[in-house]
Parts: sequence; structure tokens; C-alpha cells
Amino acid sequence: MTQAWQQYRSAPALGTRLVRLDEVDVGSTHSLTLKCEKGSFPLLLVRLAEIPLAYVNACPHQYLPLDQRGSRILSHDGEALRCTNHDATFSARTGKGLSGHGEGCALDPVPLSVDDDGWLVIGASD
Repeated sequence: MTQAWQQYRSAPALGTRLVRLDEVDVGSTHSLTLKCEKGSFPLLLVRLAEIPLAYVNACPHQYLPLDQRGSRILSHDGEALRCTNHDATFSARTGKGLSGHGEGCALDPVPLSVDDDGWLVIGASD
């Protein structure tokens, strides 16, 4: 996994707690804005089956939030994320661009783990 997300000036620290895993329904997305002294960091949580994933919530086409114009961004089959601004589509599992303005680029993945208390946490588990 690339660490491009850490290049954002407002990137959260490793170990930052986000939400409890059971607060993100299977087959859904959950948008968060994490605030720190350096600014705001847009984060998109995606839960496919039991797998929680996270991406910087910024379409690489124009760096607008994928869900800026509505929250329905996950396809019915759970395999694609669609930017509501220009219909760029990305793999929900990998972030790789699939079509439209998403072709040839990718979302920036953010590593996640689940701690012993059931919280989603920034960073891979040890």
C-alpha cells in the first residue's frame, strides 16, 4: 500500500481512532472529516463484507470529495465507488480507477486496523 495519504498536510497520526467498526454497516460507506491543528483531512470508510477499507475522500480528477453531491457512491454490487461530481469510478477494493475521469489514476488508500475495543484505527495492525 502506498503511503501517499501521509503527504497531506493534515494527515492524521497513526493510531488515530475513527469510529467503532459496528457503526459502519456492511456494504456501505461512511465519510469523516478529521480535524487537527494543521487543517481538515477528508476520509472515506468503505465496508465490504467484513473488510473495512479507507481512502482519502478526494477524487484525483479535481480533488473534490467523492460524495460532495450525495452519499450514494457505492455501487449496488459493492465493487465500485463513483465520484458524484464527474462520474469517475474506482474499485472499492483497491481504489484503482476503472472508468471516466478515474481511468489511469487511483484513490489514495489509508491503512486501517481494528483495535481490541472494536474501533477502526489509522494504521496497520502489528
